[in-house]
Parts: sequence; structure tokens; C-alpha cells
Amino acid sequence: MTEPTSRSAPADQTQKEGSVVMQLMKHGKEVGVPSNELSSANAAADQKGQPTLEIRKDYMYRSTGRPEKTDMIKSLLTDQDASRNCELYLSASSNCSAVESSEDSEEDMYRDAEEIEREKILLCETSSSEHKVSVAPETDIMEYCRKEWRGSTPVAIRMRKGYEAVAQKFASIRRVRGDNYCALRATLFQALSQTTQLPSWLRSEDFTMLPENLLSKYDWIKQWQLKHRLGRKMGEISDEIKEYLMLLRKKWKNISEIKGPVEKQEACDKLFKNEEEEYSLYEALKFLMLNTAIELYNDDKDGRRVPVFSWLLFARDTSSNPCQLMHNHLNHIGHSGGLEQVEMFLLAYALQHTIQVYRLYKYSTDEFITLYPNDPEEDWPVVTLITEDDRHYNIPVRMCQETVL
Repeated sequence: MTEPTSRSAPADQTQKEGSVVMQLMKHGKEVGVPSNELSSANAAADQKGQPTLEIRKDYMYRSTGRPEKTDMIKSLLTDQDASRNCELYLSASSNCSAVESSEDSEEDMYRDAEEIEREKILLCETSSSEHKVSVAPETDIMEYCRKEWRGSTPVAIRMRKGYEAVAQKFASIRRVRGDNYCALRATLFQALSQTTQLPSWLRSEDFTMLPENLLSKYDWIKQWQLKHRLGRKMGEISDEIKEYLMLLRKKWKNISEIKGPVEKQEACDKLFKNEEEEYSLYEALKFLMLNTAIELYNDDKDGRRVPVFSWLLFARDTSSNPCQLMHNHLNHIGHSGGLEQVEMFLLAYALQHTIQVYRLYKYSTDEFITLYPNDPEEDWPVVTLITEDDRHYNIPVRMCQETVL
């Protein structure tokens, strides 16, 4: 395993880190995903904001500034008002049917009949022609908004105002294919489309040795869920993952060397139309997330300072250690679940990129623009995404002016 990059932060950033806790702990019902332990009926109720399984982990600081973990408390909420308190909702990804069912129910709550019918027509129009398109061509962002949110419900009005705010910085939007890889897809596409050099962590000599090094220390990684490859015999897992990492380095290097912005975009479009290569890159990203999680977990055990999100990541009873994280979360990304919000932080650290997200349903709040991490390194590149619900991410393009963090 490679030596972990220093993640120490000065003591005066403690207050900043605390805001991350607030972001993830506040209104957990809005960002949580129903647990596999709950039935489909309960999962749907959870998405509507009904009582759900709460896992709360309290911390108190020692004089050194490191948190000391106290008891983990599990309780079943019986009062809906309790969900408004600053408490942490962290749960495992559910199966596809439960999520789809809950999304349908949630849409019915805040969309009028015209919007629901329009959505059905849109799905029919795109299902035959665009279902294989990973990143759709760009369209004017306000034109896209008018087509998507024509109703007069409070949510539609809030979304339009959110898009108007985004349109002050970006002229267009590119719709991202809505499968369980969309967070990885949108982030990687943005990172590659603006890269000008190969990141230092990709230039490392032992980068492609990660699978072999980790497998020599952690036998449970042999249970990593590889993507299916039709017509090809599956080799040793370390060789397979090494191949994915080498492909990521190669593609990143090739695109970073393209000088013209138009040519760079064309190269990205071509890459994300090659399904075999595209999904291999996602496997590489997921493995880098696992490597980063192991580094953070070991740093915490050894008494080194770690980001706040790391405590939250391992506070879940479904990912109390990297092995559980792999089994219950990373192995399911792209198959039966996407990235949860706390895992967006992990992705940002794995890529050493700041992920800036316009969360449209949070318009007019201090969480409208959220940074992962919220105290980014100054030299990390910034990629920008748009989400309407913290589940699906699209890509804003053609900046009107420089984005200021």
C-alpha cells in the first residue's frame, strides 16, 4: 500500500470540520438511503421522511484535538420532529427496486400531474435513443430547466431559481446517464475534460502495484466484486485491477496532453462512448476509494489526525472498517446502489480533487453550494456538478466567469 498523503490540518480548521458534521447530520432524511435491513415498504417511507433507523456516534475532543469515540447508540425514531435535530443518519445502500419505488412515491408528493406526465413522455423519448449515451450533448441550461420544471409547485419554483443561480456561472448543461455510476461518471468526466497534467498520485512508480500490495496485507480484498466481462476469462484479481489502473493512467495522460479545449472535449466524448473502457475506469476509481479508506482507517487507529468525514464513514454499522465498506458499499456501486453523500468525500480524497456541487433543492440555504471536502487543499483542481436530489448528478459546462471557492 502506498504511503498515505499527509492529511493533517491546522487546529484552527476544527470549526470548518465541524460544519461537515452539520451538513451530513442535519436533515438526514433528505440524503439518507434506506438500509438493506429494512423492508421495501419501510425504505419507501424513509425516502418520504418517515422514521428510519438512526445510527448516532458522539465524539468529545481530547486536549490533542483528536476525537474520542463514545458509545454508538441505535434507536428507532418515533417522532418525526426528532428528524429535524442535528443527528446523523447513515445507512447502507438499498436494492434498486426499493429506491425506484421510493423515488416514484416521492415524486408524486411534490409534482403536479402535468410534471409527472411530462416526465413519462421524456423517459419514453430517451429510452430508445439515449439510454446508452453516458454524457449527452450540451444544451442551454435555462432551456433545460424550463423543459424539466414547468410546474407551479414549490419544488419546481425552487429548482428554477436554483438553475437561474447556476446560469450566472455556467451557460450549458450536459445530462449524465442515470445509472448507479452517475456520481463517478460526472466527476471523472469533469476531471478529465479540464486536466492539463497528470496528477502526482498517478505518476507514482508504485501506483499500479496497489492491488498486489494491498492483497498481500488484506486477504479479504479477494472478495472484491469485479465487473462482468463477456467473452473473456477472469484472471487473477490483482492483474485485473492493475489493468484498470494502467488504463486510468494512460487515458488521463493522453487527454492531459491535448492542448486545444475542443479537441480535449472530443477525446472525452469518445472515451465515454466506449463502454468497455468507461466501466473499467470506474472499477479503478472504486479501488482507489478503497485504498484511501484503508489509509484513513489506519491513520485514525495510529492516532493521526483524519478528516471528519472519515469518522462518519466508519460510524455506520455497515462500514465500521474497510472490509465492511468494501462488502456493503463499494462492491454495490454501479450494481445495486450509487454513492452516498459521505462517500462523495471519499471520492474527492481518492482523486485529490475538490468536488463542488450545486444542490438545487437546497437553494437559498447555506448548503446550496457544497464542497467535498469543505476545507479543500489549495492545489487541488475543482470539478463542478449539479444535483437536484443528491442521487443523480449532471455536468455544468461553458463557464460564464471564473468559479470562486
